[in-house]
Amino acid sequence: MGRTAGAVLTLAAALALTTGCDAAEDAAGGAVSSATAAVASAAERKMDEVRDGVDAKGDVKAGEPRADGDRTVAEITATNPKDQDADYTVEVDFRDADGKLLDSVVLNVGAVPPGKSKSGTARSNRQLSGVTKAEIGRALRH
Repeated sequence: MGRTAGAVLTLAAALALTTGCDAAEDAAGGAVSSATAAVASAAERKMDEVRDGVDAKGDVKAGEPRADGDRTVAEITATNPKDQDADYTVEVDFRDADGKLLDSVVLNVGAVPPGKSKSGTARSNRQLSGVTKAEIGRALRH
C-alpha cells in the first residue's frame, strides 16, 4: 500500500474514533474513489504516449475476470486483421456489477502475426472485491 493510501486509511481510522463510523466510511470511500481516478488518469496518459496508433477496439476482446492471489486478472486477446505483424496497447477497465470503475490497467500485446490472435493477461493494480467485469476501454494497433 502506498504512503498516500496508508495516510488516508489512518485518517479514516482517526475519524472513526472522533466522529463516528459514517464519517470514517465516507473518508475511506473517498480515498478509494480518488485512488481509482488517479489510476484511470495514469492509464489514459500511458495510452496517449502511443505514437501512430489507430483505433483497434474491435480487434480486442476481454475474457472473464478471475482471482489470482490478491489480484484480479483477465485474459485479453488481440486479433490482427492486417497483412503485417502489429503491436497492441490496450486499456483494460475493471468494473463492478453496477458499472462503476474499480481499476484500469494498460497491457501491451506485441508482435501479433497477420490474421492471427495473441493473448496477454491484464492484472489489477490492487485487490478488487465483489463481482468484477473486464472491459476494453481503448485499444490501439501500432
